[in-house]
Amino acid sequence: MLGSIATFALFSVASASPQWGWWPGYKPEPHGHGHGSHSAIITDLSVIQQYWGQITPYHDNTEDHFGIKDVGLPDGCQVEQAHSLQRHAQRFPTSTFDDGGNDEHFAAKLANFTKAHPSKKFTGPLEFLNTYQYIMSESLLTGIGAQTEFQAGVAFWNRYGRTLYNATLGQLAYNASNPDGTKRKKPVLRTTSQSRIWNSQINWALGFFGPSFEATPDPKISDAESGFNVVVIPEGGTENNTLASYDSCANDNTDPIVALGDDDLEGYVAIYLKDATERLQKYAPSGFKFTVNDTYAFQSICAYETAYIGQSDFCDFFTVEEWTGFENTLDIEYYYDYSYGNPTGRSQGIGYLQELIARLTNKLITVSESSINTTITDNAKDFPLGEKFYNDLTHDDIIVSVLTAMSFDYFKDAPSLTKFPPNPDRHFILSNMTPFGGRLITEVIGCASANPKPFPNHRTYYTPMQYGYDPSNAPHKFLRFRLNNGILPVSTIRGGACGKRSDGLCTLSDFLESQKDADKLANYQFSCFGNYTIKFPNGGKDFDGTISA
Repeated sequence: MLGSIATFALFSVASASPQWGWWPGYKPEPHGHGHGSHSAIITDLSVIQQYWGQITPYHDNTEDHFGIKDVGLPDGCQVEQAHSLQRHAQRFPTSTFDDGGNDEHFAAKLANFTKAHPSKKFTGPLEFLNTYQYIMSESLLTGIGAQTEFQAGVAFWNRYGRTLYNATLGQLAYNASNPDGTKRKKPVLRTTSQSRIWNSQINWALGFFGPSFEATPDPKISDAESGFNVVVIPEGGTENNTLASYDSCANDNTDPIVALGDDDLEGYVAIYLKDATERLQKYAPSGFKFTVNDTYAFQSICAYETAYIGQSDFCDFFTVEEWTGFENTLDIEYYYDYSYGNPTGRSQGIGYLQELIARLTNKLITVSESSINTTITDNAKDFPLGEKFYNDLTHDDIIVSVLTAMSFDYFKDAPSLTKFPPNPDRHFILSNMTPFGGRLITEVIGCASANPKPFPNHRTYYTPMQYGYDPSNAPHKFLRFRLNNGILPVSTIRGGACGKRSDGLCTLSDFLESQKDADKLANYQFSCFGNYTIKFPNGGKDFDGTISA
């Protein structure tokens, strides 16, 4: 969060005229990338929304986004299993201060001022504030979010379901029956009990299982869940839950560990929003003082109103650089709250990683010293093995922490606490990692060869055996990881066990070798329950996601 309101309010911003014109007659440069305060205001929402960190609308990364050269599957290979860690989609802001709390504070400040001073008016581009009413709730999935999850389910069927189940001609979605008419074993989807997560699961399933676009329309969408089972894991207390692992990690919920990133972003907001705050002040009536907190609320409200109603009057006030600054504050927050910059970063992701490994090795989990709930993982009903696909609905921070627990050091690239504009080539950028509806997919790939030749280009598999794959002759198993479609460079997993293939494939055995020390590195029991203190402020200390006794 942004820290105390008083802390930011102390940052004084003098009223000043902009260094270049605004309205009227102002002509923005929608795709411009200028420098400093001389950059043009950008009003193209399709560009602006690329810089909203974890509240960015979902977009596919290009397959080579993370540096993979050869993005096709080799001849004789095919995806045989897919594990999806799927984030919920667009939601209302939460109550934390740096999120909805700060937005609500600005809205209350505005409402109190306009009520107390009805004759004082905002002018020019801020005239809408004279009659503005804050319209958002907290935390719930929005209708646009439901749409995003539905699209995610459809996309998962189209990319994986068709080939995993050898779809028939024109098959639109999963069919609960085999071609001979016998019933398939029901897939198991998992979600937490939190409203936006559970609702995301529901809408994802509507897309993948397709009851709303059957050949014969069913206006009741009867028996929408007849083809699958759902495991709902409680969230909100201190129970074990790998999909909301902060619940059971006690130290992650204590100061200052819980808010290392939130507090680190304070100084950065003061750096990058100074000019914008001065610009806004020009159009404010006497007696209303904009702080950088208020200006930050403009950017946040812009993103959240767009996630709710698809538009917002708060979006048209910033340069590209200032939007990149906004994104950098969110990168700072997540890096130091959930990744290498937090001593519990690995621990918050180790539970799902252990579950993934258990599924990859066909083993139930009966004993846990992490966030795993063994009442779920100790039985094949709730934790089935050998399935063609898995889909677990979760939060953005869990995906970040899982990548940290894996030691995917591509993302060990701490956001700067001072550099503005931030480096555009940095690796830890949430809009590419965990946008609304983001997903980390682990592909299990069977190949005829132990060393298949990389294939450079993407190609569509119209049928599973189109390019020489034969399920009876594919003994060699590989993994490939996709983050929002982009193929991750397994060569950057610490230790080098996965080698340096140009196509991002790692043998299953080599991946398991690369993770042999993951539990030890996380040091779950001590990092989550040990008696230790963290120096604060620490200027962006890199804990490598863990801490030792």
